[in-house]
Amino acid sequence: GNPVRDGVMEGGKPSLALVYQAVQALYHDPDPAGKERASVWLGELQRSMYAWEISDQLLQLKQDVESCYFAAQTMKMKIQTSFYELPPETHNALRDSLLTHIQNLKDLSPIIVTQLALAIADLALQMASWKGCVHTLIEKYNNDISSMPFLVEILTVLPEEVHSRSLRIGANRRTEIIEDLAYYSSTVVTLLTSCVEKTGNDEKMLIKVFRCLGSWFNLGVLDSNFMASNQLLMVLFQVLQRDETSTNLHEAASDCVCSALYAIENVDTNMALALQLFQGVLTLETAYHMAVAREDLDKVLNYCRIFTELCETFLETTVRSPGQGMGDLRTLELLLICAGHPQYEVVEISFNFWYRLGEHLYKINDAALHTIFRPYIQRLLHCLARHCQLDPDHEGIPEDTDDFGEFRMRVSDLVKDVIFLVGSMECFSQLYSTLKEGNPPWEVTEAVLFIMAAIAKSVDPENNPTLSEVLQQVVLLPESVHMAVRYTSIELVGEMSEVVDRNPRFLDPVLNYLMKGLREKPLASAAAKAIHNICSVCRDHMAQHFQGLLDIARSLDSFALSTEAAVGLLKGTALVLARLPLEKIAECLSDLCAVQVLALKKLLAEESTNGKSADPTVWLDRLAVIFRHTNPIVENGQTHPCQKVIQEIWPVLSDTLNTHQADNRIVERCCRCLRFAVRCVGKGSASLLQPLVTQMVSVYQVYPHSCFLYLGSILVDEYGMEEGCRQGLLDMLQALCMPTFQLLEQPNGLRNHPDTVDDLFRLATRFVQRSPVTLLSSSIIVHIIQCAIAATSLDHRDANCSVMKFVRDLIHTGVANDHEEDFEVRKQLIGQAMEQHGQQLVTQLMHSCCFCLPPYTLPDVAEVLWEVMVFDRPTFCRWLENALKGLPKETSGGAVTVTHKQLTDFHKQVTSAEECKQVCWAIREFTRLFR
Repeated sequence: GNPVRDGVMEGGKPSLALVYQAVQALYHDPDPAGKERASVWLGELQRSMYAWEISDQLLQLKQDVESCYFAAQTMKMKIQTSFYELPPETHNALRDSLLTHIQNLKDLSPIIVTQLALAIADLALQMASWKGCVHTLIEKYNNDISSMPFLVEILTVLPEEVHSRSLRIGANRRTEIIEDLAYYSSTVVTLLTSCVEKTGNDEKMLIKVFRCLGSWFNLGVLDSNFMASNQLLMVLFQVLQRDETSTNLHEAASDCVCSALYAIENVDTNMALALQLFQGVLTLETAYHMAVAREDLDKVLNYCRIFTELCETFLETTVRSPGQGMGDLRTLELLLICAGHPQYEVVEISFNFWYRLGEHLYKINDAALHTIFRPYIQRLLHCLARHCQLDPDHEGIPEDTDDFGEFRMRVSDLVKDVIFLVGSMECFSQLYSTLKEGNPPWEVTEAVLFIMAAIAKSVDPENNPTLSEVLQQVVLLPESVHMAVRYTSIELVGEMSEVVDRNPRFLDPVLNYLMKGLREKPLASAAAKAIHNICSVCRDHMAQHFQGLLDIARSLDSFALSTEAAVGLLKGTALVLARLPLEKIAECLSDLCAVQVLALKKLLAEESTNGKSADPTVWLDRLAVIFRHTNPIVENGQTHPCQKVIQEIWPVLSDTLNTHQADNRIVERCCRCLRFAVRCVGKGSASLLQPLVTQMVSVYQVYPHSCFLYLGSILVDEYGMEEGCRQGLLDMLQALCMPTFQLLEQPNGLRNHPDTVDDLFRLATRFVQRSPVTLLSSSIIVHIIQCAIAATSLDHRDANCSVMKFVRDLIHTGVANDHEEDFEVRKQLIGQAMEQHGQQLVTQLMHSCCFCLPPYTLPDVAEVLWEVMVFDRPTFCRWLENALKGLPKETSGGAVTVTHKQLTDFHKQVTSAEECKQVCWAIREFTRLFR
């Protein structure tokens, strides 16, 4: 057979000829299946121990670019992920052979040089015995001009790799490296300077030098006084001032200046360099105008990035001392010049700065400062309104999904955030008067309405004649105006629902206007969204129009609505329905659901006659939104008006669920619909409990969709406090757990089914909250705890959060003396569980947070450890000590990961903590040692 096809490395080390064959297939096989097979086989090879030797040989033989690239990439990957496979005595030999390879292959291909440079950098960072690597590399190669390109490449990637996620070198080693790099940084800059002197106008080399310098700026280790007087800074600005600079060089120089500006974020401690950069950037204004004149958009964008980075760096200085020294407001002028550029991509670069400026001024809240910055914001808003204009020859409604549509959404967000500096009312009135007094072309009108819609909600609606006038005028717009103007005017009306609520006399004309829009295909979805807004805000006034809403809902599909808009309309209708008198609700709800129920019945009938399966999700989602938002106020003792309707609908939902039980997407939508139905009537759905649980459990045995576990958690939440339901719910839990554990115990089961983990522990947590003793005294609890301990190492946001919450809440039931009669029993049961699983839990948690989990999960881990400690501090101290003893003390590269003092300090910080936050801080610091 073909060994490439026969897969794994079981037959020992493959021959080089075979590896060549696979690499050739990967790049040149015309058959995609052949490419795929080669890719899988080479992946296996990369994971095997043979990869080290084979890639070394391929690099030595230097047969062709593809095999060398594969080998260089494999080397880099092995050093990043499997460095521990090599015994320490081989490290020196590996270093020497990599240096030989990069020297021999330096002219073959730049991408190979980069992969080898990365391999060398990653080796240097992990190999503690290689002291002063920067110094040794410079000594070895700096006199040979032909080695310069790869030497500079290694020196570029080295600082970038210090914070690499794939190398877990730990905080101790990282600190040591950063100090080392800082010590040699001026040697590197001197090397780069002499490199520029020697190679002069060699553009490729200059690009490499700027990239390298930027990389050292990014690491934050360059001495800013040394840099302030350095020749390279002059060269950078000369390159950026020169009109004939090529695009690639221009970009490299711009990146480097941006990195330098970022590196001096703390201006006061870097005064000399800050001043040099500040003055240097201000000299680029002429060059910017030159680039505009030449229509060189790439350069224009680069200058705008530099100007924005300048403003970001000097933001605090500008706000602290506007107009003085480096608080010079010419920096803002530069950004406004860019905002005047006809291409919207240019102004978009500066958005983040304007947000931050607005945020700063909002926090300081000083009227005098507002006065200084107001004219700048006014000019910005003026530019933005102009950038939002559609093309005069645009037809139809504005596109909201293309790049320009997304730009307009970002403008809308930015305007909302900075409008306070100008005043929403002043701005709104000013915009309106441009429409009232002039007779601007349609695209200007539309852009003005668009900005008005962005700020309408922030204008105070209390007796505001301007708002009322705007609303009156908009609903009088004739149908002959441009479609885009009508579209945006409908959006504006939707944003003004507060005004309608204060002035109910507008309700009729506004609804009539929106109904016109609803009947026209291009405007229908926007009109539906506006009606939904008005229903949400004017719920009480809308009650008299309920019949009209019901008519729309009945013939929903005669309008050209997006799925989302149709669901929004039903949501609005349900919100108003909930405000009707109780005796009317049941009948109206039945009416509202009838359309969807009929549609589902029709699908089921078609299914049974011709066996063709049609998708019911549209109808299920519509029912779900109706149940979700029909929440009338029901007094105790009154029957919930929705109860009868939900009982009538259950058989159809049950049949739909059965018919589509194999289809995860449809089952999920069925469960979502049932979840809102149960939530809607609460205890009133008791008659569904038995049949629903029976069906869930029987389908789950065959098709373990995790949404059944989620639905189970809703049932436990609603009924878990009812004495008569507890045993039934426990039986449900046990029946659902069996297939779940089978699924999760497969190889990589936890990793492959994070939704199941998430929903299983959501269900278990609800049980702990509603009926802890039932769960704790059951036989299933041991298995659930075991599964939770195994799942603590799962790096998946929702699933991990769910697991941690379960363990925390579980232990907490034995801690929180809520003076309930079952507290002593709970405490005793938790005591038994901890005796059995405590050590294993603490050990696993420490291992997970050092090696498996991202930093954002640490607060959750801290809460679990805190609860264990509050439950029994002396035992916890012993468990933690044992867990810490099991952690590795040094890396495979021979660097110290954690010192004895760091271990004892951490133990002491945790065990003497007075509150959970202190545990969290301690874990944050400690786990950095392993990252």
